[in-house]
Amino acid sequence: MSTDIGSNGALEPETTITLTEEGEWWVATDEATGVTSQGKTRTEALENLDEAVAGYNGEGREPTDAELRNLDVDPEQNVSGESLPEEFQ
Repeated sequence: MSTDIGSNGALEPETTITLTEEGEWWVATDEATGVTSQGKTRTEALENLDEAVAGYNGEGREPTDAELRNLDVDPEQNVSGESLPEEFQ
């Protein structure tokens, strides 16, 4: 996280991030949440971490139909629900 001033003029909370190089990969970990991500560059690892922490904090979004198709998922068969599928109960 940075110390950029947000849209409401407040500083974002301070966060400790551990960034290490492991072979060909950079690994970034948000110490407050324990969320970890990686990338081929430091910048990519940090950008991926930002996205992962946002998802962890519930700031994610539903995938678009195009994104689902790119993952070979039929959008018509992809339904959200309150309960787990039978296989996971």
